[in-house]
Amino acid sequence: MPDYQDDLRLAHVLADVADAATMDRFKALDLKVETKPDMTPVSEADKAAEELIRGNLQRARPRDAILGEEYGIQGTGPRRWVIDPIDGTKNYVRGVPVWATLISLMEAGEGGYQPVVGVVSAPALNRRWWAAKGAGAYSGRSLTSASRIHVSKVGRLEDASFAYSSLTGWEEQGRLDGFMDLTRAVWRTRGYGDFWPYMMVADGSIDMCAEPELSLWDMAAPAIIVAEAGGSYTGLDGRPGPHSGNAAASNGLLHDQLLSYLRASV
Repeated sequence: MPDYQDDLRLAHVLADVADAATMDRFKALDLKVETKPDMTPVSEADKAAEELIRGNLQRARPRDAILGEEYGIQGTGPRRWVIDPIDGTKNYVRGVPVWATLISLMEAGEGGYQPVVGVVSAPALNRRWWAAKGAGAYSGRSLTSASRIHVSKVGRLEDASFAYSSLTGWEEQGRLDGFMDLTRAVWRTRGYGDFWPYMMVADGSIDMCAEPELSLWDMAAPAIIVAEAGGSYTGLDGRPGPHSGNAAASNGLLHDQLLSYLRASV
């Protein structure tokens, strides 16, 4: 199996650069925020962080392609870095500390590009999670100060904790009935949102989560981290990986039940 440790170290350097830029403008009274064509917000910090990551990648990995939320695709080839400079921009612009920079390396293979490295860095929470294919998933402050993480072993739905982002997307897709049935079947529900539920699935804090509509840059890094922590990460259609436009993540033991509820009203 290929060794991705050099790429993982680079991803940490990129995350360090992004963290410095995003924390510098977090809660700034003069932060500039615009509305994109899809009616979602983008701040000057989103753009600055992605520009910094792209600049460092162009120097360190000039032959690799880059796909980012703010500036699209650049380059071609079998290796592609996927970047979400701030996942949770709505939190960021309101001063809520639950946001993160998501960095993933994807490689071309069977079934298209698949993530082989992922880093999720949430500096306002003082947390970072990461994984490389075949090397496990970790959380800590740095590569040298880390603990390996694993999904939970909860095997019964009535004992499970389920997290989601919001109700509106499920309603818009006609999936709300199945979603509500699931919330009644589990032990506990929480609306943490964005990257955080996937990281909590990976470290065993919760047992499953799902979102009805996502982009590749939202999913690539969490997908490899959840998988390397021993969990399952698929679309709502059951397709493994981050390519379905939506996501369901679990400890694996509960995955079929999770999907059955969320498919129920489709």
